[in-house]
Amino acid sequence: MFYDLARRFMFTRDAEWAHEFALNNLRRFSNTPLNAAWSQSIADKPVNFLGLEFKNPVGLAAGLDKNAECIDAFSQMGFGFVEVGTVTPRPQAGNDKPRIFRLPQSNAIINRMGFNNKGVDNLVNNVKAAKYTGILGINIGKNKDTPNEQGKDDYIHCMRRVFEHASYITVNISSPNTPGLRDLQYGAALDDLLQSLKNEQLDLIAKHNKQVPMLVKIAPDLDEIQIAQVSESLLSNKIDGVIATNTTLERSAVMGLQYADEAGGLSGLPVRERSTHVVSELKRLTKGNLPIIGVGGIDDAQSAKEKLNAGANLVQVYTGFIYKGPQLVKSIVNGL
Repeated sequence: MFYDLARRFMFTRDAEWAHEFALNNLRRFSNTPLNAAWSQSIADKPVNFLGLEFKNPVGLAAGLDKNAECIDAFSQMGFGFVEVGTVTPRPQAGNDKPRIFRLPQSNAIINRMGFNNKGVDNLVNNVKAAKYTGILGINIGKNKDTPNEQGKDDYIHCMRRVFEHASYITVNISSPNTPGLRDLQYGAALDDLLQSLKNEQLDLIAKHNKQVPMLVKIAPDLDEIQIAQVSESLLSNKIDGVIATNTTLERSAVMGLQYADEAGGLSGLPVRERSTHVVSELKRLTKGNLPIIGVGGIDDAQSAKEKLNAGANLVQVYTGFIYKGPQLVKSIVNGL
């Protein structure tokens, strides 16, 4: 009931204004009695994944809490795990506004935020200040003005800063909103990046005496050959897991709708089928030897089951959560 009223108000406002309004209030009231507005008790449905114990298989996808300002609030909603970021070495403003557009007829969102964030040092400070003790993923990227040829230096810098504070680390090479970023998903560029990051991960494991799995987040727009090539690279470089998928550039499912022609990544129901296909292909090509987190178009228990049946070990929500609120988490967990 509370979220229905809040959404009714926020959906009358600019999408990014509503986003910031929500985060500001979640941060402000997360550890006060007013958190009763969103706190809920959900029965544990534990999942062991990557050597970690998740209290349930439903997580918050990266992008909603880029600066790790609301970890406690999201944990109070019953998520089995929370992923924050994408964070870059240096703060950056992101792309010009407006840059978030709702497509309510399709329960979808288009965004071209462009990794707007306050930088990795700020994120680490926020993580250290949080009371949350559950599974925390930290999603890392490169600054917009860093050439791809030096991109691995940005990822390595972020990995070093977040390593001791993360349960797992996600390498984001699939956002469509940083020019050239998706080129890192292909061929020699991908192998070079993954090899460098794997070597750094092993060094950090030895240094901190702590296992922190590394996952790579990929796009839904890869064709069959590209999915096969990515799968081979992930396995050959001994990457711990994959998140499938990010937002799509495809617009056929929303043609004719207001904002459908806006640049950026499309998320929500229109990407559901394609992301499930990518999960299924990853499972088949890797013979089940690559742990998978499925994300894209999940807005009920049935769509979560689709991802799990296709081969995902866990799922994440973002756009469905924007449209349905915390109750979505409980309905998925109870329905699994």
